[in-house]
Amino acid sequence: MLADRGMTLTELAGRVGVSIVNRFVLKNNHAKAVRFSTLTALCDALECDVGDILGVRP
Repeated sequence: MLADRGMTLTELAGRVGVSIVNRFVLKNNHAKAVRFSTLTALCDALECDVGDILGVRP
């Protein structure tokens, strides 16, 4: 999704306001929870819906 928008992970983190550590945790699927405010900021920055970011895996 970042590549489609011509955005780097660092740029996204800056727009969303997350730390360097947290951006890697989110990107590498190691997050156990995500604040709603962070999720909303991600969707705003990426111009997408929550369902575009989150998915359920069996």
